[in-house]
Amino acid sequence: MSRRSQPIGAQPLAAFRGLLDRPLASYFLLLSSAGLLIVIGLVMVFSATMVEAYAEAGSSFAAITKQASWAVVGLLGFWFAQRLPARTYRGVGKPLLVVSAVLLAVLVVFPYVQAGPFRTDELWIFLGPMQVQPSEMAKFALLLWGAAVLARKGPKIALWKELAVPLFPTTAIILVLVGFRDLGTMLIMLTMFMGLLWTAGVRLRLLGGMLSVGFVGAMVLVVMASHRMERFVSFQHPENYASGWGYQAIQGYYAIADGGWFGVGLGESKQKWEWLPNGHNDFIFALIAEELGLVGCAVILALFAVLTYAGLRIARRVDDPFRRLVAAGATFWLAGQAVINIGGVVGLIPITGVPLPLISDGGSALVVTLVLLGMLASFARAEPEAARALRARNSGKWVRVLWAPLPPLQRGGDRTPDPSRSTHR
Repeated sequence: MSRRSQPIGAQPLAAFRGLLDRPLASYFLLLSSAGLLIVIGLVMVFSATMVEAYAEAGSSFAAITKQASWAVVGLLGFWFAQRLPARTYRGVGKPLLVVSAVLLAVLVVFPYVQAGPFRTDELWIFLGPMQVQPSEMAKFALLLWGAAVLARKGPKIALWKELAVPLFPTTAIILVLVGFRDLGTMLIMLTMFMGLLWTAGVRLRLLGGMLSVGFVGAMVLVVMASHRMERFVSFQHPENYASGWGYQAIQGYYAIADGGWFGVGLGESKQKWEWLPNGHNDFIFALIAEELGLVGCAVILALFAVLTYAGLRIARRVDDPFRRLVAAGATFWLAGQAVINIGGVVGLIPITGVPLPLISDGGSALVVTLVLLGMLASFARAEPEAARALRARNSGKWVRVLWAPLPPLQRGGDRTPDPSRSTHR
């Protein structure tokens, strides 16, 4: 077919497909989408916190300086994580899961306690100047440990008893420990776990049964806590609870409505003047809608879509079953968390209080997410075509030392059975 007879837009589409066919496309899609989300997040955190920071600390830059410092720590974590081989991630999953379970149990038994430099505050553990959010650690631990177990079992996952021990009881304990204090994070972990099982090839009937059990468990946790029950009830008609649990949702709707198509302008939000609770954290998407409008929201959604595509692309292209499972689980984690956060802000689902990945204010969540993305970047470089392309470039020694070592080439004899290529039934 000649150029003149080609349909309009055929050449740009062909060029776009050519870019996606490049060996390192997954890697650069991951870097670009995550990098833009981090930049937008820092800008919006500054806009959302400048008023309150000035009132409390006398400087509009107090909160953003802290968040930017955490971003630097997270980027160092990204750099370090993309240098680690897959065997390291296989090895740390189990001990990290044990530590997470112990810390979560401490929060369940001692939600508010102080003894010298040691202090707990419902979701946090403080030891002097250090602070840890065990639920964030638990997400990472469950991902690595669960992927290692599924990859090791291989085709045996078709048998119920192979999943019953130790995968299901251990996961149930972790989910209950997390959900007892943080239902939103528990839902994210459940989404991630379902993604792991689906990628591994677990039968759809079993997945459906587990989803049903998870739904019933979540409802039990809602009923057990009065504040969760009130928030769940107010979700249906927030206007009837305007002075209580429906207040945050209503103020978020006002922010979204005021933004219109193009927003009121960066930094010009009215809701951040102490009208919208947690506008810098779990409701930052409402402030994005107010200041940047529907167009700004569309950009955020598009970037998350690219990030999700990159993660699933990595999972599809790597040879190692463990890498495939971890990449898929991590993608379900990030995409699920974004959906839960944005869905709560716009009123599609009840508000759970989870942050928007890479954008919301919060140091530990940002660091964990960037370490997770660093691990995904390492897996993207390990795609067979990407590994060959990187070795063909023959990058200088200092490039490998300062950025990342060359990934190993997959050899036929090193491959293990891949459960994620089995057929769902």
